[in-house]
Amino acid sequence: MRDALWKDSPLFMGTTKFEKAAGINNILVSGGAGFIASWLVRHLAIQYPHYNVICFDAMDYCASINNIGYVLDNCTNFKFVKGDVTKTVEVTAVLKEYAIDTIIHMAALSHVDRSFGGQSSEFTAVNAYGTHVLLECARAANVSRFIHMSTDEVYGEVNHDDVALLESAILAPTNPYAASKAAADMLANAYYKSYKMPIIIVRCNNVYGPHQFPEKIIPKFICLLDNGGKCFVHGDGKNTRRYLYAGDAVDALDTVLHFGDVGQIYNIGTTDELSNLNLCKMLLQKLGVEEKDYNKWIEFTGDRPFNDQRYAIDASRLSSLGWVQKMEFEYGIQITIDWYQKFGSAWWGDLSDILTAFPVGHLHVNGVHNI
Repeated sequence: MRDALWKDSPLFMGTTKFEKAAGINNILVSGGAGFIASWLVRHLAIQYPHYNVICFDAMDYCASINNIGYVLDNCTNFKFVKGDVTKTVEVTAVLKEYAIDTIIHMAALSHVDRSFGGQSSEFTAVNAYGTHVLLECARAANVSRFIHMSTDEVYGEVNHDDVALLESAILAPTNPYAASKAAADMLANAYYKSYKMPIIIVRCNNVYGPHQFPEKIIPKFICLLDNGGKCFVHGDGKNTRRYLYAGDAVDALDTVLHFGDVGQIYNIGTTDELSNLNLCKMLLQKLGVEEKDYNKWIEFTGDRPFNDQRYAIDASRLSSLGWVQKMEFEYGIQITIDWYQKFGSAWWGDLSDILTAFPVGHLHVNGVHNI
């Protein structure tokens, strides 16, 4: 059965393990069956048997029961609850039933290209309004800790190659996805200021690794190439992004959970920066394509309505808590390639629309297939 694929997959999680923190007993992770959040719930449930971990997820297209299969079957301190962060009744019920004292809010619509389409208002509904609902329910439940997962995209474009932004930088989002996340950040900060809620905000750069739905650039390119397709590159391909392995992201979140200061913002980032074009070439090289043949596997497409040239954040504040990046990009990308070559689209079922119908850069007018 497809939903038992997790039994054949390596078990991926973080590496950190700390002493039990006061006030943490029952942790709710919203969006816990998605990519980064599923790495986190596996990590928390396995590393901390004295914590109860509740995965609260609406199970949209980029979530998978396989992502949480191991902990469902093997961890008595783990529970899955299907629910929607935009529904007050559902959120209130799960917080009450499991006496939640700690929330790690990771539920979000996150694919930038889709946010430019005809259904872009869904990003506002889930990312901004959903966060507001969760904050209000958490306030009523008097939780002791609320960690809000954000993104480096809220800062907007970084124009200079030698600049990495601190947490004090102004928010200047340039696409609907980033704007919805910035709105969520503002709401979280307002609840900290107005109600003295124990809120921490984290802002992460691009995360990659096994279990990511193949709409983001790394898994999409791997799946396309592995299925004999081309890499469709936005514009001239010179836009750069920084990449963080999912295990390092989990270690960062675990560190913030145990040592982060309430009211603080922490950037989670690396200096592993590549252009989209160079990333494509790296994947081609690792898949055994000779350099002289790269042009056969790369096709340049129309760009986004606006495409930030560069994102870069400074993670010094997080490092001061003891977090360090452990996964080198060259090794992490090979682990990722190996996993997708073995599991590929089988993890999510038929991905023909994603991999062939609407290449990256081709925006569909109704927003349904904005890959």
